Amino acid sequence: MSSKKLYRSRDNKMIAGVCGGIADYLGWDATFVRVIYVLLSVCSVAFPGILVYILLAIIIPERPNHVEKSFDDVINGEFEEK
Repeated sequence: MSSKKLYRSRDNKMIAGVCGGIADYLGWDATFVRVIYVLLSVCSVAFPGILVYILLAIIIPERPNHVEKSFDDVINGEFEEK
C-alpha cells in the first residue's frame, strides 16, 4: 500500500494550493490540473466549482515543512518524510 498523502502545495500555489497539491499527488503538471478545474467549473456554472475549491482548501491540510519532495520522490510519485 502506498503511503502517499494529499497536501495543499506550498511551492506551486496560485490561491490556496489545492490544484498544486492535487497535481503533486497525481504526478501531473499543475497547469493541466488548473485548466481541467476551470473547464469543469465553467461547465457547472462556476458556483459549484468555487464551493468545492473552498471546501477542499479547508479540508486538505497544507504540506508540513518536514515533508519534502526529492527528485526521486517526484519521479515515483511519493513523498519522503524527513
